Amino acid sequence: MEEIILSAEKVSRAFPVVDGEPFYALKDITLAVPAHKLTILKGRSGSGKTTLMNILGALDSPTEGEVFFKGQEIGKMSEKERTLIRRQSIGFVFQSVALVPMLSAYENVEFALRLANYEGDRRQRAEECLRLVGLFERMQHMPQEMSGGEQQRVAIARAIAHKPEILFADEPTAELDTNTGLQVVKIFKDLTEQEGVTILMTTHDTGLMEIGDAVFELEGGELVHG
Repeated sequence: MEEIILSAEKVSRAFPVVDGEPFYALKDITLAVPAHKLTILKGRSGSGKTTLMNILGALDSPTEGEVFFKGQEIGKMSEKERTLIRRQSIGFVFQSVALVPMLSAYENVEFALRLANYEGDRRQRAEECLRLVGLFERMQHMPQEMSGGEQQRVAIARAIAHKPEILFADEPTAELDTNTGLQVVKIFKDLTEQEGVTILMTTHDTGLMEIGDAVFELEGGELVHG
């Protein structure tokens, strides 16, 4: 039986509108994310992908419905408990790589390990992560010396460095050409197998769908496929 690490039950998210009915960015979403797999959340811009990812990643709370992480309802946790989950069990990769420009690739990853209070050998883990994303030979390069695809791979290495159980990647290929985007998604696929990490990524690029183990599609805040 497939292990489920994260699930949403009838999740809706409404935002207040001045002098009008609330705007529902998400409506009645129920889905389950399989552990150690690559799950793709597809949909056009404005479909609700990022809103849903923020709720699943404990960055935001639903107006209605429940989110469960490893069987525990996130909404019933204290803010301290949610912060601990984000810090220890979750990694994030965004469309904008946001690397520290004055730090090398290696230093960016090692810095993330310091922030996470990683207790193992930080140097060994940083080098291991850069090797996993194919950048071991370029780990002393600065971000401005790297292509967009390479910078995104450093961001991925940084996000998985503290060994999160689940990685959220919000439009990680949006600013990359198709081939480079494909390379990034293949790295994600490899990471699910080599690191055992669960990855949930959003994209509007239909060319990347076939790589996902599970695909959910959002349209107008509603789940239309999955």
